Amino acid sequence: MTKQDFVNKFYPAAKAAGAEFNINPVVILAQAAIESGWGESKLSSYNNFFGITAYGRINNYWHGGKIQLADNGLTFRRYDTMENSFMDYCRLIRGSYRTSADLSFHPAAFAKSIAYSKYISEVNGDNRASYQILMEKLSASIATLVPKQH
Repeated sequence: MTKQDFVNKFYPAAKAAGAEFNINPVVILAQAAIESGWGESKLSSYNNFFGITAYGRINNYWHGGKIQLADNGLTFRRYDTMENSFMDYCRLIRGSYRTSADLSFHPAAFAKSIAYSKYISEVNGDNRASYQILMEKLSASIATLVPKQH
């Protein structure tokens, strides 16, 4: 899948979730690109495009489905639809990372906020600066690929 194919396929879900939770769809797509390897990860085949683990309460978007990709590994959420994955991500960001959500229309500020938040697992904690830079670059790149509004 090319980057343009990724944007074409997932932009409608990012736009709808972004509108529901007041989060910039560009940063939603950038986060999805990082966490799902541009939609090619094993986890994305279970409609989990954000690496969200299976902790927490069942909600309107996650109905309790789980998947464990490795023996003794983390258990992740499995979603019924791609759209539910995007909605649940935005619900999580708006509810638990409000500062980041509020900065989402300023992608560089969002990238720094989310990279240094608890959203990034401690396993990846040493890579926060790299994650921030990658988020910034992807947000800028994706912004050029998003369909223009008429």
